[in-house]
Amino acid sequence: MHIFKTKKELQKFLLSFTKEEKVGFVPTMGALHEGHLSIVEQSKKQCDITICSIFVNPTQFNNASDLDNYPNTLKADLEKLEQLACDIVYTPTIADLYKNGEKAKEFDFGTLTIGMEGEFRPGHFNGMATIVEKFFNIINPTKAFFGQKDLQQLQIVKALAKQMESDIQIIGIPTIREESGLAKSSRNELLSTSEKQEATLVYKCLKYCKNNQELAIPTLEKYIQEQFKNNTHFKLEYIDFVSLNTLLPITKWEAKNQNAICIAAYIEGVRLIDNIIL
Repeated sequence: MHIFKTKKELQKFLLSFTKEEKVGFVPTMGALHEGHLSIVEQSKKQCDITICSIFVNPTQFNNASDLDNYPNTLKADLEKLEQLACDIVYTPTIADLYKNGEKAKEFDFGTLTIGMEGEFRPGHFNGMATIVEKFFNIINPTKAFFGQKDLQQLQIVKALAKQMESDIQIIGIPTIREESGLAKSSRNELLSTSEKQEATLVYKCLKYCKNNQELAIPTLEKYIQEQFKNNTHFKLEYIDFVSLNTLLPITKWEAKNQNAICIAAYIEGVRLIDNIIL
């Protein structure tokens, strides 16, 4: 496994590969768990060379304390990637990617950023797209892999690749879950065993919608709101039924696999997000 700390060294090394070799790219912010590792495994299956980046991107945090408190588990992350035989890991410093005082670029992704995370985390997607664009320009991968758990991010990255007029294929990887159904997340480590069990309410609500699609969307929405109202440990931030293509709210189902239900909620101060595509 090759580890690079600068884009200059990385790009020099990439010149040794032929154009026929498929390069897969998996961007992460570290604190790797099984969800991340499954994405790396998918890249290894589909590509000749897999590059994983570990970089906590400052421009996508709208809360300075969140950035300061973000876990740094680089040694453990590198060990996990080595066990998977990941080919290349890129661990840049902020100075390697941003000029002094550089801020996030302003993007226009139309309706994709209006609701959900776009509403509750202003500026987040400009920061995310800024760093992904930088990575794409540095690495120019054949395929880039993103988890479906961050569905809004996945749809925005697809739009970004189009705006860049890039041939990079954006691959969404289904969410990896605990046996209980809870979506794998580094934030789960902040929960006690009993809180983890209670947190399964999020996925139970999504599954309820999947199993009761004959009900009207407003009925399902009301059902979910009631479930969270009845749980004193949870605070529901949003529940949105949206069109997968536009991420705009829907009041009736569109074609199969063109609908998404997205939930964000806090349990004892820990923010969880999840979704299901129907």
